[in-house]
Amino acid sequence: MTLLQTVIIAIVEGLTEFLPVSSTGHMIIVQNLLGVPQGDPFVHAFTFIIQFGAILSVVVLYWKHFFRLDNTPAPAGSTAWQKFKHKWYFYWLLFIGVLPAVVIGMAAKKSGLLDWLLDSVNVVAIMLVAWGIFMLFCDKIFNNGKEENKMNEHRAFIIGLFQCLSVIPGTSRSMATIVGGMQQGLTRKNAAEFSFFLAVPTMAGATLLDLLDMFGEDASWATGYNIMLLIVGCVIAFVVAILAMKWFVGFLTKYGFKLFGWYRIIVGGIILALLLSGHSLSMVD
Repeated sequence: MTLLQTVIIAIVEGLTEFLPVSSTGHMIIVQNLLGVPQGDPFVHAFTFIIQFGAILSVVVLYWKHFFRLDNTPAPAGSTAWQKFKHKWYFYWLLFIGVLPAVVIGMAAKKSGLLDWLLDSVNVVAIMLVAWGIFMLFCDKIFNNGKEENKMNEHRAFIIGLFQCLSVIPGTSRSMATIVGGMQQGLTRKNAAEFSFFLAVPTMAGATLLDLLDMFGEDASWATGYNIMLLIVGCVIAFVVAILAMKWFVGFLTKYGFKLFGWYRIIVGGIILALLLSGHSLSMVD
């Protein structure tokens, strides 16, 4: 990968990480357009690791949630465990929410399914169109969000199950978890914010596993140049994601998913048409 390819891919990651359009899918598409070699272990890891740069923007924007415990009195008669859970409730919900992704994600990675999916632009295109059609109607389907429906362990776990859909590139982790929250009766804003929060442990874990795998199997990739690319990618994704996330919450609350649905259908449709006609997505020889 070149520095220019890294910068472009990182900008795409920062823009799309929190939008319901699939950041991984867009990175795979852009990598194909730029002629980045698919199947390379470093390219696979790069696709996940720079997402962590974008995820850190959540911690910065919502630092009061991540660095403040609930010091209000626990309900009368609470056990020691209940008091502990009350104090650390925000982190407890994230733990419950991330459990399904840990199980499904590790199974997909160990089976080799995840690496195969990351190499398939066909899968990305199909998922963009399929879920794009769904998003045209999901606002009406789940138009029951109420402010009084607060997060709890059950809702966190169900949203975590929805998040597992995003193991397929082109689905969108953001879309899956926000829809999961809306299905549980949360407002778009509350569902979007919990989606952001859940992204932190999910992507932190995925990044750590990728780094361990890369160092454990063959550390020859860890050249000064490649590490520099990872750092540049993470920093750019972090900055761009902060700007994109601020805009997205307001837009989603006011307008819903329909515009993103049409965008997905158009992009996925164009890619499918090119692939079916025998054309390559690469813009370089």
